[in-house]
Amino acid sequence: MNQPLDIAAQEQAKIDKANLKAERFRRIKRNKLIYIMLLPGLLYFLIYKYIPMYGLIIAFQEYKPYQGIMGSEWVGFAHFERLFSEPDFWNIFANTLILFGLQLVIFFPIPIILSLMLNEVRIHMFKRTVQTLIYIPHFMSWVIVVSISYVMLTLDGGIVNELLQVFGFEPVNFLLNPDWFRPMYILQVIWREAGWGTIIFLAAMAAVDPQLYEAARMDGASRWRQMWHITLPSIRSVIIILLILKIGDVLELGFEHVYLLLNASNRDVAEIFDTYVYTTGLQQGQFSYSTAVGFFKGIVGLVMVMFANWLAKKAGEEGVY
Repeated sequence: MNQPLDIAAQEQAKIDKANLKAERFRRIKRNKLIYIMLLPGLLYFLIYKYIPMYGLIIAFQEYKPYQGIMGSEWVGFAHFERLFSEPDFWNIFANTLILFGLQLVIFFPIPIILSLMLNEVRIHMFKRTVQTLIYIPHFMSWVIVVSISYVMLTLDGGIVNELLQVFGFEPVNFLLNPDWFRPMYILQVIWREAGWGTIIFLAAMAAVDPQLYEAARMDGASRWRQMWHITLPSIRSVIIILLILKIGDVLELGFEHVYLLLNASNRDVAEIFDTYVYTTGLQQGQFSYSTAVGFFKGIVGLVMVMFANWLAKKAGEEGVY
């Protein structure tokens, strides 16, 4: 007795499904230029991030290039066991965490502070000039940045040591002294990246409703109060998202910068996972072991992102997923 109703319901479901597909196709066609713009980015991640993940299998093998991935001997977790039992592991782990902590505590707030300061500037010409000047270092490679630091800090005619001697101080070997490695590292990061980091925050501040500031001024709020109670809360979600992404790079400090500063005198405080992978993987040819180190870095980064995202949602924020 209910068979005609069931058939009608099935037919209606098919029609609804067809309409949904048609609507989806129309939406894609309507926004085709946006999807075309996304295509290069998607291809980049597919080719350089996802397809190479197949190579992670060699972390569980004794990989021999002439035997290939399929022909190399399977050793399971032997390389991970070696990593955790290495005498230098905890020193490298501590060095990486300390440099990351310096970036998180010292560097991360600086683009926010710079953005707040630039947002308060009302002379547009001056604002644009300052923005241009602080953006420029980002386009310099780490080779140039470290080379400039070397010329300024070297004992052989460096301007910093020349000034120290003029004022009656002893010259300081900044480049070989382990105590100066971390301050030099974080100052170079700030100089090169702080200005570039303001772009996202300034864009978020530009989207704040001007009526909020007008209402605050009518209530007698000072510029400082407006910044504290309107600007910062308005960009809080952006700050949280960037903080989560930053935490995901807890063991990913970048190879080039640290490697250029690394030398025999500061290796105890400067060796991190990125330089360790280069030394063991490329210089010593231990491909499986260095892949296991990279795998460990990726797992830690994933766990940290998930944990930071969970904390953000607990605090009432949206998070990254």
